[in-house]
Amino acid sequence: MSKVTFRERARYWFDNTMSKGTASLIGWLAVVSVGLIVLVTAFTLWLAPNEPDGVSHAGEVLWIALMHALTPSRVASDKGSIGYMAVMFAGSLGGLFIVSMLVGLLSNGLKQKVDRLRRGRSRIVESGHTVVLGWSDQMFTIVTELVKAQASQKGSVIAVLADRDKLAMEEDIREHVGDLGRTRLVCRTGRPTEPRDLDLMNLAAARSVVVLSPEGDDPDAHVIKILLALAKRDGIHPPVVAGLTSNRNAAAARLAGGPDVHLVDSDDTASRLIVQSSRQSGMSVVCMDLLNFDGGEIYLRTPKKLVGVTYGDALHAYQTASVIGLRRPSGVVLNPPGDTVINADDQVVVIAHDDSHVRLAAGRPSIDESVIAEAPATPTATERTLLLNWNGRAEQIVRYLDGYVAPGSVLEIAADHPKAGTNLAGLRNLTVNVKDCDTTDRFALESLGVGLFQHVIVLSDNRFDAHHSDTRTLMTLLQLRDMQSTLGEHYSIVSEMHDESNRALAEVTEADDIVISDTVIGLLLAQLAENRHLADVFGYLFDSRGSEIYPRPAADYITPGSEVTFSTVVEAARRSGETAIGYRDAATRNDPPHYGIVLNPDKTRPIVLKEQDSVIVLAER
Repeated sequence: MSKVTFRERARYWFDNTMSKGTASLIGWLAVVSVGLIVLVTAFTLWLAPNEPDGVSHAGEVLWIALMHALTPSRVASDKGSIGYMAVMFAGSLGGLFIVSMLVGLLSNGLKQKVDRLRRGRSRIVESGHTVVLGWSDQMFTIVTELVKAQASQKGSVIAVLADRDKLAMEEDIREHVGDLGRTRLVCRTGRPTEPRDLDLMNLAAARSVVVLSPEGDDPDAHVIKILLALAKRDGIHPPVVAGLTSNRNAAAARLAGGPDVHLVDSDDTASRLIVQSSRQSGMSVVCMDLLNFDGGEIYLRTPKKLVGVTYGDALHAYQTASVIGLRRPSGVVLNPPGDTVINADDQVVVIAHDDSHVRLAAGRPSIDESVIAEAPATPTATERTLLLNWNGRAEQIVRYLDGYVAPGSVLEIAADHPKAGTNLAGLRNLTVNVKDCDTTDRFALESLGVGLFQHVIVLSDNRFDAHHSDTRTLMTLLQLRDMQSTLGEHYSIVSEMHDESNRALAEVTEADDIVISDTVIGLLLAQLAENRHLADVFGYLFDSRGSEIYPRPAADYITPGSEVTFSTVVEAARRSGETAIGYRDAATRNDPPHYGIVLNPDKTRPIVLKEQDSVIVLAER
């Protein structure tokens, strides 16, 4: 190996200094400038020692050379001998290059600094803020709901960290969300999987952390990596809520995140809601109302005055709030038996329009015994369900549906998806038939005999992008709606869609329920970010075991057409072992945004429920 020469060492040293950034380059430029000024001064003293006129010593010549280097235009006003003019011209020419390079370096360095500030790389100094890590379409739903939840809090902050441009994130959020009210939005550009970038979010002082499941391949792996980065941090660990797309990764995510993490299984939650909505018209609207911060919200309370009171009596304890269950040390139970006694360590689960509305009533309400009806027994019957299209969560949907229906029920799957109807072994109650069908084709749909089914579920086809898939779903819904009108058929229709903006377009189809899966998950993540203790409540609501939400005929509870208070309806439901939480006006069932559903009405306000109206109850099947 040849020996390293002095020239190679010098060049290596020079290259290293040049690579240190703008400051190093300006330093070298200063050295070159000093050299140029000294040379111009020396040549001036040698070639024109007495010029310019009035100069008495070398210091003044040095100053003149400096001015020519920094202001090359000064050469135009010079007068003197040829030697003096030639030296000054050379100095001005060199100064021109030096000043140009200096301006370029300063401009480039300033641009880099501005770009760094634009990306948002300063550490957040907020406290009590909500941190959102990652980026997906659920971001807009989460920010919207957090803004509503924190509307009464002065100085509330939502901090977002994602691998996107800071200004682009802020612009997208403001475009979709609109006015943020009192809430401030702080965005930072960075990778949520990098500990150095996580330090920008001041997590030790955060109120809660939301981890989004990104779009693309294997999103759960990205979520798990973020949870690992959060768990490895030193210091205080705030509560974390994370969204997963598959429950198969739940064990790994729980191990990665530790005890401070609550996981939301997106596919599982959406599948349960689709199945329940297909069997109870309006279920998705009720759940959306409970999940968002606009209408009825779920609160946990520990009222000392209700200790020792039975659950049945507690149903009448609030005038502007509805009791729906208990949170006990052993877990949450909704609609427990009426004789269940409330203990000191229990929390009462209530629905209210605002925290300030959860106040005990002054006395017991008046009950009109004359209009209370006796609910007839409803025998369990077999059902026929038609499932149109297929996607990654369809298998889960079928298995959850199997847990609801009576033995001997039939499920017809119609789709042109290559995996339609696969991996369905072990079903107990459903008999499954699979047909190849283009669900956007009118003649293909008519050949299915849709009128023979009680329920129709239209899924989003995952072979297409979200926009195209929603377009195909809209086409199918329009065909079904026209078939119902033309043939006089009656069956419930529940549809799954991706984009919330398409709900308005789907309203013309008058489908019984439209489930926007991403919106539902975003709402749930926002709820748990505000109060993670509600996880058990929503988990119970979406489970097929125990009590669930049912819209049942108003005639099962009161005499139709009678003017009654909702307290009377609550009492009628209580005598059937059920908890009434609202009603549905059939006349406005197609009117957005609530589609006729009224949750948690004032118990003293008179209402008139007709034959076609429904009472929304929590009940066992």
